[in-house]
Amino acid sequence: MPEANLTTDPGSVAPGTPPQSPVPQPVGSRHILLQTPEGRVLLVGLAALVMLLGALALTWFLAADAAFVYIVMGGLNLTVGCAAGMSFGYASGLGHAKVIPLNMLIETIQVLVVYPFVALTWTHLIETPRWTAMMGRMRLAAEAHREKIQRYGIIGLFVFVFTPFWMTGPVIGAIIGFLIGLRTWVNLAVVLSATYVAIGVWALLLNELSRWAATYNRLAPFALVVALILLAAAGHLLKKLPHPHIGSPSHR
Repeated sequence: MPEANLTTDPGSVAPGTPPQSPVPQPVGSRHILLQTPEGRVLLVGLAALVMLLGALALTWFLAADAAFVYIVMGGLNLTVGCAAGMSFGYASGLGHAKVIPLNMLIETIQVLVVYPFVALTWTHLIETPRWTAMMGRMRLAAEAHREKIQRYGIIGLFVFVFTPFWMTGPVIGAIIGFLIGLRTWVNLAVVLSATYVAIGVWALLLNELSRWAATYNRLAPFALVVALILLAAAGHLLKKLPHPHIGSPSHR
């Protein structure tokens, strides 16, 4: 079966050229997931997601308390960030052997599901009116950093994903890699390796902070989790606030 070629991938244009809206490709929808690299990545991500949910369901029946900690840690990772999820894991008494692999798995599944979904919607191989707004916000966030990352290529993308700043996570990084024209597997290798290194650094830092806080009070480590949640919420609110241009009446 011939492989579909995403010839209108925005990264296939010359460096510095703004991405153009691609022309829909005549590929049958039932074959998209097998004919394109992004489709195969999406299949792997969905399979990993199903296995993770199955493992959590099984753990819930065997050890509900442990499953609850895993679910909350994963939920914080998805909604607030990896640091918050890992902090909760350490505050709950989990060690590196459980916190690190689970957070790596969650971050990996995010990338393997969201990134190809955005790529396929960009090339019109998948039409998703229901998700258009969300995908548009992700693309705008990625395009805001595209030119800076494109200047340094793979190294710039690695540093972007590694740094713990707002909207610099692996999903946005993978979308940027798509926009600057990296091959799918190169893109995933760079983004996921940077993510794993970042998780390792976070693990060393957050575990030590949790142990130090626990010397004062057994509930003190959870204060770090709350602080990270509040910090993320503040960043989200600040991002939504209007920013008057310099020179406007409010700045005079």
